[in-house]
Amino acid sequence: MDRTRPVAPNPYDYLPKAEAFTLTSDAFRDGDVIPAKYGLENDDVSPQLSWSGFPAGTKSFAVTCFDPDAPTPSGYWHWTVVDIPPHITELPEGAGSSDSTLPEGAFHVRSDYGTLRYGGMNPPVGDQKHHYYFVVHALDVDTLGLDAGASPVEAAFTMGMHTIGRAILVGTFQR
Repeated sequence: MDRTRPVAPNPYDYLPKAEAFTLTSDAFRDGDVIPAKYGLENDDVSPQLSWSGFPAGTKSFAVTCFDPDAPTPSGYWHWTVVDIPPHITELPEGAGSSDSTLPEGAFHVRSDYGTLRYGGMNPPVGDQKHHYYFVVHALDVDTLGLDAGASPVEAAFTMGMHTIGRAILVGTFQR
């Protein structure tokens, strides 16, 4: 059986346009391989992220990590943090380990691992190279009105109605 499949398209190309701003990481550059340290089999630590140039009127941020190449019809959500205050422009390495390591007011919603934390990269062994979309969403509301029991899809849907800016950093990983 041939298990090759096409690389998934950029999922953000199919959403309403939003003002672009800059997202960087000390861990990897856009298009680079993400170090194994940030994968599930190793330290499973969230990478450092910082952002700038977001739109005026930003009232909060959300941060997500999504793998559209996961062998499911709906991709895989590795990380969702919501209600980040607008004066916060960086999450240090490891900020995704729990809500206590996030800025005051921010919190995790469930990942597709079912946990309230960052869940590292874990593509099937031998599968094609996966693309991990780390995205900061600039939002026009102070809070999305969600709680920790929200699914990542519910959070993505809700933030989609409030996104005024979007910064995207894509890394790859393969086992």
